[in-house]
Amino acid sequence: MAFGNIGQLIAGTAIEATKQNVINAITGPEPSKTPATPPAPPQPEAIGAMILGQLQAMQRPLPEDQELLVQFHTGSEMFRVLEIFVPTIQVFVLSGVDGEQNVMRVIVPAEKAQLVCKIRKVAADAKPVRVNVRSPRPKQE
Repeated sequence: MAFGNIGQLIAGTAIEATKQNVINAITGPEPSKTPATPPAPPQPEAIGAMILGQLQAMQRPLPEDQELLVQFHTGSEMFRVLEIFVPTIQVFVLSGVDGEQNVMRVIVPAEKAQLVCKIRKVAADAKPVRVNVRSPRPKQE
């Protein structure tokens, strides 16, 4: 094959590719033969599970001289959360005490639960308080 033939072959290929690009730009891509299926709706995130997972991840590795202080603010009230009962993953029942040691309980949707968490040292003679997370007992049949 001579150099002239190679040049013609390359030029012909380039012209054919350019022509095909121009045609595709005008007509658009060839339609797909399979019918388009709508994408599956996104799964709702289990916000309650994420919150509980974060709490446990913060509390689990704490040494004996530290505790996780979890607080919940309800308007003008603020109380320390000592227990979280989870009847469903969408609902939290927060139990604890306020600044005057009054027992409080708040029922709140998980997506509305804004908890303030703080790791703090405990006194040398005190035992650290751990937040207890409970779920409902399975029903006996």
